[in-house]
Amino acid sequence: MSAEIVNLRQFRKKQARSEKERQAEQNRISFGRTKAEKKLTEALNEKAEKSHGQGRLEKDGKDD
Repeated sequence: MSAEIVNLRQFRKKQARSEKERQAEQNRISFGRTKAEKKLTEALNEKAEKSHGQGRLEKDGKDD
């Protein structure tokens, strides 16, 4: 009847790694966006900026 010998330092490190991985998974679910979503948002922003810029009136530089 011999018990399995466990290195506490290694056990703590393994436990900390699994905790960090669990937290990372939660963050990916909460904050993560796919590459396609990021590109879509960027394209929509560029289109809106371009559309907004087309309506601007240019000043000719004369202040009379």
